[in-house]
Amino acid sequence: MTSSEDLPRQLKAMNLRFGALAKAAPQTMTAFRALMGEASKPGTLSSAIKELVAVAIAVHQGCGDCILFHVANAIHHGASREELSEVLSVAVEMGGGPSAVYAGRALEAYDVFAGEKS
Repeated sequence: MTSSEDLPRQLKAMNLRFGALAKAAPQTMTAFRALMGEASKPGTLSSAIKELVAVAIAVHQGCGDCILFHVANAIHHGASREELSEVLSVAVEMGGGPSAVYAGRALEAYDVFAGEKS
């Protein structure tokens, strides 16, 4: 079990692993970064909403690192706690009990990362 204070360290460690993979497979990861950039840039939907969709998918898939990454990005793009809560409700509807566990992690991450930002 990890503490809330550990979440920023976990996000930093995930980013370091991502960077190591980028060095090991630069062409693949350059293409993946380009895909991430295109997928998350604002269009009809804002970047914040797109990041919240990514959080919901990460919750459903049970990807803890993905949750941290996309919650941090959602905050960066201005997503509110209330918006995240609504998206998490949909993720729980679609994923049941396991998604409820990961949704709690996402909400905790929001509170920790939003607190760091303020």
